[in-house]
Amino acid sequence: MNLLTDIKTPEDVKTLVDAFYAKVNRDELLAPIFNETASVDWTEHLPKMYRFWESMLFGAGNYQGAPFPKHAVLPVEQAHFERWLTLFVETIDENFIGEKSEQAKNSAVCIADTFAQRMGVLTDPAALGRTRWPD
Repeated sequence: MNLLTDIKTPEDVKTLVDAFYAKVNRDELLAPIFNETASVDWTEHLPKMYRFWESMLFGAGNYQGAPFPKHAVLPVEQAHFERWLTLFVETIDENFIGEKSEQAKNSAVCIADTFAQRMGVLTDPAALGRTRWPD
């Protein structure tokens, strides 16, 4: 039996990011956006995401960038944000439990909500719906 622990280290962040994007790459809704429309270079993107989440969760300050402009041009709808959130939360819940895990889920909700609103695809602000995921 594998007991889950919280996200504590950069290696934990790497585990989260790698597992999450493995799901994204298998997802029928999200994979085409990432791989065909955006033509993501995964060898470049994954290290950026490690730095992004390390900065979000640990205040590492090692992420430099402006993520919104690259996302703003993508042909996405509210359903894409909902799926992204679902996969992200599932990935955390499958691998981690604790305060930082909840912080990561809450941050993801805020990010998805902000991007969806700024892109004009959030038809119901309550739809992505939570300021916190249930404990």
